[in-house]
Amino acid sequence: MNTEATILKTLKVRVKDKHAAVLKQWAFECNQIWNEANATTADYSYVPVPGVGWIRNTFTAFDLAKSQAIFKKARGFTIHSQTVQEVTEAHAKARKQFKKDKLRWRVSGGSRRSLGWIPFKSGAAVWKDGQVRYNKHFFKVWDSYGLSQYDFRSGSFTEDSRGRWYFNVVVQVPVVEVAGRGEVGIDLGLKDTATCSNGLKLESKQFYRNAEQQLAVAQRANKKKRVKAIHAKVKNRRADHLHKFTTKLVRENSLIVVGNVSSKALVKTNMAKSVLDAGWSMLKTQLDAKSKAMQGVFLEVNEAYSTQACSCCGSISVNSPKGRAGLGIREWTCPDCGALLDRDVNAARNILAVGHYRLAGGIPRL
Repeated sequence: MNTEATILKTLKVRVKDKHAAVLKQWAFECNQIWNEANATTADYSYVPVPGVGWIRNTFTAFDLAKSQAIFKKARGFTIHSQTVQEVTEAHAKARKQFKKDKLRWRVSGGSRRSLGWIPFKSGAAVWKDGQVRYNKHFFKVWDSYGLSQYDFRSGSFTEDSRGRWYFNVVVQVPVVEVAGRGEVGIDLGLKDTATCSNGLKLESKQFYRNAEQQLAVAQRANKKKRVKAIHAKVKNRRADHLHKFTTKLVRENSLIVVGNVSSKALVKTNMAKSVLDAGWSMLKTQLDAKSKAMQGVFLEVNEAYSTQACSCCGSISVNSPKGRAGLGIREWTCPDCGALLDRDVNAARNILAVGHYRLAGGIPRL
């Protein structure tokens, strides 16, 4: 009996451009299925009940299954029946999440069109003859993972802003034992994207700011394809920069603790562009996924007072940096213990200490 520990992982590979036409057609049909479900739930969101009044009718994906199948057949759509079910289920989950009976329409054309999306259930796509077989079609992909060794579960075909298509599939992979046994706390910032408790820093490359001049030239010349290409390059360079850093951390540390700095709050300030360019959310997502894949522990903890408190003695003195007025203070000396502290490294050490306390007290079930 195989007792090897496994986890689920999503693999993403690019589909050859020659398949774009059929995928666009299926994406259009998926949009129509979504919009049909949206129209039904919006029109019949409330029903009259004698002696009670109007009561909200909570449609489920099962309730819409029959009407959606009839709609598909009447329109002559060629998408897989499982895709119809997946789109309807996704619509039901979104209505429950946002507590709305009418969601945004999926638009198939124009400047505000929705990017292509074709979901499928487990078993609908298989690897055959060196290609992905789905809905009686074969799709050639740039296979960078060796897809033949995996059993495909659920997944989707998705389109990016440049019209390129990708095959995304969930697979089961063995858990890799983490190599390192270190522990590290991380303080997120703008001068340096991340500062670790061991002194390691991830420099802020400011990929978007460095591309602003190119973007301005392309936008003034109304070169839409060039604009999309620059945005894609910025995104890819940022992701590559973060991947190299997070992979190094996970390989060396079995415990990674990050402060819960709020990107959502800071994007409402005059630091919005720098915050979005830093990619904090992407950094935390990568650390979480890679830690799970290598049997490490990733924690996000409250970073309150992590900058002000001395990591050596724990005191908060008048010399410690406080608020926006203290942003210029990069080093300070604790008057109680005399320790010379680097602002960001000190915060990272305090964040790591908070992570230890949380582990000692137990992680509450959410």
